[in-house]
Amino acid sequence: MPASLATSVAGTFVWLGMVLAISFIEAPVKFRAPGVTLKLGLGIGRLVFRALNACELVLAVVVIIGLLTGDPGSGPVAALGVAVVVLVTQLLLVRPLLTRRSDAVLAAPEGADGPRSHAHLWYVGTELVKVVALLVGGILLLGAG
Repeated sequence: MPASLATSVAGTFVWLGMVLAISFIEAPVKFRAPGVTLKLGLGIGRLVFRALNACELVLAVVVIIGLLTGDPGSGPVAALGVAVVVLVTQLLLVRPLLTRRSDAVLAAPEGADGPRSHAHLWYVGTELVKVVALLVGGILLLGAG
């Protein structure tokens, strides 16, 4: 397997692991910890997801460069292209909605949850699409080498 494709494989699976660990383990578990209020959990979540998204952008660039300099075929490119498009959609469309919601909750008086929002469901849905795209893309890349 050429080094460029091996780099894309590594970047893809590191990216996948980070999304699974943060979005599907850390995020829901933190709210079950003793003493973690909604406001505290949201404050922590904002920091964690900002860091995750920065890492995702770096990994997306690494994966794209590896795909551009290798010859993976159309399958991995399409699958990983979906993952990149989903990430950009999350950053430009869904995250701003989540930020508005968390701003309102953090500004609400103690004991009030603030306004409800469906943005969280959109984020979870896009995370699921991204996970499938990364898994499929990574597996197809392994077969391309």
